Amino acid sequence: MTYAAIAYLRVSRTNRADDTLGIEAQRKAIARFAAVEGIEVTTEHVENETGKSADALDRRPALARALAEARKTKCPVIVARLDRLSSEVHFISRLMAHRVPFIVAELGNDVHPFMLHLFTAFSEPERALISRRTKAALAAKKAAGFRLGNPRAAEAAVKAREALREAADRFAANLLPLIRELEAPGAKGHQAIAQALNARGIPSARGREWYATTVRNLLLRAAANAT
Repeated sequence: MTYAAIAYLRVSRTNRADDTLGIEAQRKAIARFAAVEGIEVTTEHVENETGKSADALDRRPALARALAEARKTKCPVIVARLDRLSSEVHFISRLMAHRVPFIVAELGNDVHPFMLHLFTAFSEPERALISRRTKAALAAKKAAGFRLGNPRAAEAAVKAREALREAADRFAANLLPLIRELEAPGAKGHQAIAQALNARGIPSARGREWYATTVRNLLLRAAANAT
């Protein structure tokens, strides 16, 4: 059984070097995914950004049109990769408020909408990117004749750790509302919450299963950030 969906594709004119997935590559990724999942792509909206503040919806007319059509036809919007929508948590949250379902081909067809927030706030690619940047900085300094123990390299490592800590804080803040939602129907205690999160297929910050200790640590982090 097939169902209809609206495709949204995006690249940035001002940051083409950062766009690793061009329009044609996005189109092919969506087509492959649609063929496997039984989705008929009825319309395609292409965004070619020309200015800054690209995460403001008024600067994304093609996305605005896709949302309007999706509401009218009661169809989901499909993208090749989550960052084609945005890499900003607040913008993803605003999109969710439109009550239009989104399908991200890269993530699969059964991802809970709340997971879009989590994948945006804290993901393996983000940690891998920080790691690659740190290693590249160290390698460049070594090639330039610097000793790896020099202050600049140490500073880069500190910044990398700070970035990871900030990402973990965002993860905790975004997951806290769902934990409170799970507690309402009776998921009391760290172990019960861990089981409920695992049952929903929501991974921990490290992409693993939840345990009572990981739930406790996340709640402690969220509480510390709230004070």
